[in-house]
Amino acid sequence: MIVDDDSFLLDMYSLKFSQSGFEVTAELGSEKALLKLEEGYKPDLMLLDVVMPGMNGFELLKKIEDEKLAPNAIKIILSNRGQTNDIEEGKKYGAKGYIVKANSTPAEVIEQVKEYLK
Repeated sequence: MIVDDDSFLLDMYSLKFSQSGFEVTAELGSEKALLKLEEGYKPDLMLLDVVMPGMNGFELLKKIEDEKLAPNAIKIILSNRGQTNDIEEGKKYGAKGYIVKANSTPAEVIEQVKEYLK
């Protein structure tokens, strides 16, 4: 599951991951992702943006953890925010990894995700 509020990036990452053999569910924004999870969707892995209107990625991650909506999913933050405090906040709410978009090409993001899956 990929969650982002930028439809261009969401489409691009969805395509790239699909081409690499991943089954992708893309959700435009935290609220839609939360609804999908509440309806029973159980992803193996979640890529979450941080900066989104309404509920940001950290708030979504906290809600997912608090409500045990995706207990077995590997959660990875995929954001342009990469300060140490952002990384620590993500880990505090259950993120296994943190990838800074601006520092990685889509192919590199896929490779990093594969490493987290090992």
